[in-house]
Amino acid sequence: MNIKNICCIGAGYVGGPTMAVIAQKCPHIKVTVVDINEARIAAWNAADLSKLPVFEPGLDKIVEEARGRNLFFSTEVDKAIDEADMIFISVNTPTKTYGKGKGMAADLKYIELCARQIARVAKQDKIIVEKSTLPVRTASAIKSILDQTGNHVQFQILSNPEFLAEGTAVADLLHPDRVLIGGDMSPEGEKAIQALVAIYAHWVPKENILTTNVWSSELSKLTANAFLAQRVSSINAMSELCEKTGADIDEVAKAIGMDSRIGPKFLKASVGFGGSCFKKDILNLVYIAKSYGLNAVADYWEQVILMNEHQKQRFSDNIVSTLYNTVSGKKIAFLGWAFKKDTNDTRESAAIKVADNLLSEQAEITVFDPKVVAERIYADLEYLNTRSIAENQKLLKVSNNPYEACENAHAIAVLTEWDEFKTYDWNRIYDRMQKPAFIFDGRGILDKISLETIGFVYYKIGTGD
Repeated sequence: MNIKNICCIGAGYVGGPTMAVIAQKCPHIKVTVVDINEARIAAWNAADLSKLPVFEPGLDKIVEEARGRNLFFSTEVDKAIDEADMIFISVNTPTKTYGKGKGMAADLKYIELCARQIARVAKQDKIIVEKSTLPVRTASAIKSILDQTGNHVQFQILSNPEFLAEGTAVADLLHPDRVLIGGDMSPEGEKAIQALVAIYAHWVPKENILTTNVWSSELSKLTANAFLAQRVSSINAMSELCEKTGADIDEVAKAIGMDSRIGPKFLKASVGFGGSCFKKDILNLVYIAKSYGLNAVADYWEQVILMNEHQKQRFSDNIVSTLYNTVSGKKIAFLGWAFKKDTNDTRESAAIKVADNLLSEQAEITVFDPKVVAERIYADLEYLNTRSIAENQKLLKVSNNPYEACENAHAIAVLTEWDEFKTYDWNRIYDRMQKPAFIFDGRGILDKISLETIGFVYYKIGTGD
């Protein structure tokens, strides 16, 4: 099948960048990204490319090249569905907050709404591509809905999970380790698979494009995120032991990372992992395992989440205990709110939990993050529903200047590994802080010796006395 028109439903952190790269690499294909969020679509269409709703290094240049040529952002969902040969579903699949599976299972209501809208609108055969991270066997549910259209339209369902790391998403899309495409093993399914293979083959080597059955593809995505999160929790577990024994977690990580069987990636101790995928996907995996009665499997993976929550809790506990067992009325400056550098995404950011803990202790927090706006920070706290909006805004302030954020602070907590934090005039910051001046480096990015020479009391995760 020769694909001439692609529609992507969902203009978020996955749909926007993925479609931008496909449009850039396949100028002969019209790519339309649709979303019911008018403000988001307006931001994607903004003349000022710094206003794009997703910040990723290099994304603005790709959007600039393709937008208006063969890349379009629209709220006209039905029109885009009707015209498309291939439809990517890239909507949110949050963890359920109600009913059966609450707190673990993926909430598929947005996926189902997409399927029903496609079924209502479609008048000719289409290929549907799952881009959202979904539980195993979701494809069969989508196909069941689509096959009841009554329009005599034939649908093929493909699973094409994303393996993007936010902050490096553009590089990951341009030079992927692999592209995974799962589909039905029938002749029709194979044609659909090859249609998607042909799109990626415009820039991805054929040997890096893997094809599987749809169930293997869906499960591979959950497994990949679970394995990566497991490594983070494993090194974080060892960081606590390092602090008690006087070892240095960076030295331990380097030593074990040189073992070719282990490798060095995802062995950086920190205040904990965040982002939209790791926690959600592991909880989904736990729920699936429990639904099949595989309780030992479920317990094993759930421990990865428990260790991550423990790391955030002990970081905030350490701030309280170090500041003489009270932070009430004390100013704590947060450097960073995004869950990692080079993104404005704050979902499941460690900063949210640490801030919530310290606000419950009546600390006064001032936040600086180079890319996260104040509205997002307050929304993250409001979502927790721990205290009133007014109380959050009274205790937590947002600054656009790191030096102002740190002025008169009793302590600084580094929550995101932004490179610019290393370049600050730390003498200037020290001079304007309360004494003793504490730094709690939750990402291990600052230079301990130089900061202690200035006069700071410096704590880094995973380094003991």
